[in-house]
Amino acid sequence: MQAEALAVVPPDANELVRRAAALIFDVDGTLAETEELHRQAFNHAFARHGLDWQWDRAVYKDLLRVTGGKERMRAYHARLGSAPPLSDADIAELHRIKTAHYAGLVETGCCPLRPGVIELLAAAKARGQRLAIATTTSRGNIDALLSQALGASWAAGFDAIVAGDDVRHKKPAPDVYLETLARLKLGAVDCVAIEDSANGLIAASRAGIPVLITRSMFFADDDFSAARAVLDDLSELAAKQETEKQPHAQ
Repeated sequence: MQAEALAVVPPDANELVRRAAALIFDVDGTLAETEELHRQAFNHAFARHGLDWQWDRAVYKDLLRVTGGKERMRAYHARLGSAPPLSDADIAELHRIKTAHYAGLVETGCCPLRPGVIELLAAAKARGQRLAIATTTSRGNIDALLSQALGASWAAGFDAIVAGDDVRHKKPAPDVYLETLARLKLGAVDCVAIEDSANGLIAASRAGIPVLITRSMFFADDDFSAARAVLDDLSELAAKQETEKQPHAQ
């Protein structure tokens, strides 16, 4: 019974999306279930670098509360209480190896976009809505994923792309969303942020942007009480919009 209830689109979810001037998407967990590939890539980098670290899913789920890959590695090292701390050069090299391995995994085609994403992007374009990305991941990771899923010219379909390295503070700080609004030249209430995590919800809410949550594998049990709507995935929304486009029977 609970699963059936979750499958019902909240009454305001479709209206929320249709009325927005712009849809602003998070990437990891929102556009695709990438976090498991990121976890595997981190472990690959640790092994290559001679570290005996191994992040299982439980450990990684906990570490995801720390946004940013470099920050996540520093936080994990601090928890171990080992000395001396990893140097900035070590962290940068680990992140380079991890990013390259992640891109290689994505290029195999093993990580398609989540259900309903492509349909929602197309529906938004047909309505004349603007599209944007606001994420804590790197531009390289975004490009690896969306080049595979949407084609090499994917960036032309987005009016603003703001990655973690473009701002001083990552989510749950609102910086990435504030920068996105500035680039779009739109007010917060004219947009909708599509997120999958509590950190993303907090970041967008601090920027004053209404939030639609699409639950993902690692963040399904986060507190989303402040979101305007919560869906299992965007196919629920896309299906409802498609139904509403159909002509009424005479």
